[in-house]
Amino acid sequence: MASTLSKWLVDPKRNPLAALHMNTIKTRLSRYGLRYDDLHDPMYDLDIKEALDRLPKQVVDARNQRLKRAMDLSMKHEYLPEDLQAMQTPFRPYLQDMLALVQRERAEREALDALPLYQRTLP
Repeated sequence: MASTLSKWLVDPKRNPLAALHMNTIKTRLSRYGLRYDDLHDPMYDLDIKEALDRLPKQVVDARNQRLKRAMDLSMKHEYLPEDLQAMQTPFRPYLQDMLALVQRERAEREALDALPLYQRTLP
């Protein structure tokens, strides 16, 4: 029962409030030219840091450019021009597959009591 309700709550195809929330997030990310995966902080979660380290350099460079552009636009209190906003793809993932792989590897190492790839604690 609870899983059916939770699936309904977060599915934008079934729940109009979830669809409204998704459209709001899409609009806000498109204004700055960001993708949803850009919002992950590698300093907060070491799995994300490891996944970013494993991605190709071009993907990480594009992410850094999007973040720099977003910070610049935010400081200037401006948005991207409308024609560039229409070209944005805020929900196209680039980090999720690698993040899932890193998390599976970490879980496997923990299950085998092997040495971790990295320490889970942050400085």
